[in-house]
Amino acid sequence: MLKQMNNGLLVVNKPKGMTSRDVVNKVCRKFNTKSVGHIGTLDPLAEGVLICLIGKYTKLANVLVEHNKEYITSFKLGILTDTLDITGNVLKEEKKEFSKDEIINALNHFKGKYNQEVPIYSAVKVNGKKLYEYARNNIDVKLPSKIVNIYEIQLIDNKDDIITIKCKVSKGTYIRSLIRDIGSYLGTYATMTSLVRTTLGNFNIDEAYTLDDIENNNYKLLKLTDFLDVTIKKINNKEDYKHIKNGNVMNIKSNKYILFTYEDENIALYEPFDNKIKPLIMF
Repeated sequence: MLKQMNNGLLVVNKPKGMTSRDVVNKVCRKFNTKSVGHIGTLDPLAEGVLICLIGKYTKLANVLVEHNKEYITSFKLGILTDTLDITGNVLKEEKKEFSKDEIINALNHFKGKYNQEVPIYSAVKVNGKKLYEYARNNIDVKLPSKIVNIYEIQLIDNKDDIITIKCKVSKGTYIRSLIRDIGSYLGTYATMTSLVRTTLGNFNIDEAYTLDDIENNNYKLLKLTDFLDVTIKKINNKEDYKHIKNGNVMNIKSNKYILFTYEDENIALYEPFDNKIKPLIMF
């Protein structure tokens, strides 16, 4: 039972100035385990919802990574940096003014799907090498692009050359790139100055714990039934228990995850597979 208590999902409010890995390291130390993963990397400049998976829940990463995300972000018009955020080296700068209507029109232009070029300072691999490695070594490389979906985008504030927006986007969307593209549509440059992830899937920043909260034991580890649509099946005999414990594929048709329990303990989480179910996590 002790091991199962350390399997869980922790919603962290990542602070500005730390890498996502820094946060994971702190969670590792808190729970005295090396088995901690995270979903949705946030750059040091960014803050907000970061999902940490602890123990055997790390195997849920591929299940949860598909979630959409919502951000509140600010950007400065008339400036371009190599990293597409304000921490980078300034490449170009100019002074231009735009009306509120022009800015709203530019934002509305990006609603829906569009082909977004990946930023050079990212971990996307080209020919086996991460893009930021090309950038750091001043090597030219053709940047890949992909279709992303901007579900919602709205203007929150517009003061001088600083614009603040709220947007809900699909997995894989780079907000830095979206901001660059908004600037380009307006006929100028744009660079991100702040970024807060307010939601990731069903996880909201209002339910996220700060690192101080976690250090002071003011947190809740979420269980499978708290965030996954699962069917719970109780095993009543040792023969079925052994069959599931051995990780056998089951001839059960289901469109949901099935959590098998035996004597009030979680045994295995199964997932749908080719009109059957197969083990995803063995506890």
